Amino acid sequence: MPKYRLLTHEELMEFEKEFIDFLVVNGITAPDWQALKEEKPKEAVKVIASFSDVIFEGSMRKIKFLELRKTREVRCYQCLDKKMILVAMQADPDLDIDFTSQEGLMQAMTNPPKGLQVFTSEKEYEGVREEELFLMTRQGCLVSDGKLFKALSMALVS
Repeated sequence: MPKYRLLTHEELMEFEKEFIDFLVVNGITAPDWQALKEEKPKEAVKVIASFSDVIFEGSMRKIKFLELRKTREVRCYQCLDKKMILVAMQADPDLDIDFTSQEGLMQAMTNPPKGLQVFTSEKEYEGVREEELFLMTRQGCLVSDGKLFKALSMALVS
């Protein structure tokens, strides 16, 4: 089956033009596609799986930053070609702070309380970069613009 996951029907509809182009490039005409869906549905699913992989692969390649926010922890990742750099902020359990809210995050950034640690590390990808990033998104990481990563990085040098 697919390397990532099958696109949902709604997602396929969003990529309708790209899917049509994909079919054409693979020599599948509109009548061929209709016949494939009706006569060989398992083969049609394989075509959709292949297209899904193309879409997810392209999306994962574009990712430059990911972040994961929890109540007392925020992790920001810079996703380079060969490695990932982590910058994280973690609050002691007794701190009354919530990094899932923008207010809590801004409070910690502008007026850091005692019991707040900011740290960094890096690691090379264990497998294929895009597959690791996909797994991270499945585990709750969100694609970000990198602003929080950069802000936390600045907090480390000051």
